[in-house]
Amino acid sequence: MKNSILIVCFMFLLGCTEIKKATKTEKREVEITNAEWNYVKPKLNTKPIERHEAAFVKVKDKFYLLGGRGVRPVSIFNPETMLWSKGSKPPLELHHFQPVVFEHKIFIIAALTGGYPNERPTEFVYIYDPETDLWSKGDSIPEDRRRGSTGNIVHEGKIYIACGIKNGHIGDHKNWLDRYDPKTGEWEILSDAPRPRDHFQAVEVNEKIYLAAGRNTGKFPVDGFAGTIGEVDVFDIASNSWSTLSNNLPTERAGTAAINYNGKILVAGGESSLQEKAHAQVEALDVISGKWKNVSFLNEGRHGTGLLEYKGALYIASGCGNRGGDPELLTMETYKEEN
Repeated sequence: MKNSILIVCFMFLLGCTEIKKATKTEKREVEITNAEWNYVKPKLNTKPIERHEAAFVKVKDKFYLLGGRGVRPVSIFNPETMLWSKGSKPPLELHHFQPVVFEHKIFIIAALTGGYPNERPTEFVYIYDPETDLWSKGDSIPEDRRRGSTGNIVHEGKIYIACGIKNGHIGDHKNWLDRYDPKTGEWEILSDAPRPRDHFQAVEVNEKIYLAAGRNTGKFPVDGFAGTIGEVDVFDIASNSWSTLSNNLPTERAGTAAINYNGKILVAGGESSLQEKAHAQVEALDVISGKWKNVSFLNEGRHGTGLLEYKGALYIASGCGNRGGDPELLTMETYKEEN
């Protein structure tokens, strides 16, 4: 009888412990969830052309999915009519690039072309004009600065091209930083980043360029998704100098999408050796405090796409649902931070 009473008491205490654990977890979930990602449902059953290692970007009041493996037409979404439509094909296969918008045109600089794993860096800048739905070949990229999978931003009419990889998915990682003037074609070499990285996106906030996520592809040949990078490197445009933040990206991964959203840097999705499914994590960096916090997860993990902002809301579309190249997604999600 005495033993039975002891067992009951033990089970009761164990149950209380589990309840406390559950309560703590629930509280944490409430603390990190300030809004939810929701699917966008296009009208008339219109769909984009699925793709990954591609770009998703806004020009004026329309969204553009472009690039990706294979030569795929541009997919255009009108958020007012909620319809997808099809644009023209690029002049060649373009993938692994971060687009920049300059004078209402989409510039593709330092992309890769060709098949896995021996992709080659593009030799020229390519430009898509949404107004005319036409592609054009721009300036030649200096041969000794060619690479792909870079992080690119535009600031005061100049395009900054950071890091990248030269030899497809095999290696030759770069910690380079360049500045390109799309009006004059001038190419300027700036100081190297603290470390090389590829498969990431750069973000500019307050005249500083932040490099978060990515990896050194091919560093570990037995695992193509290894070599991820936690450190966040920052380039101060005014002082032409680099620094590294004290706090690393909480979830190391590559193939992420990133954006400046309300003065914070959001890093979404990605792929890694940690899991077969693409990452659904979204993490936000407060550039003032240097601290990270969790944001609501995507409904579908995805990598190899982009983030854009429209009327205060974020949008992400297509990409790949598993690490690697399959399945390519047709869905789009949106998120709006609560005031």
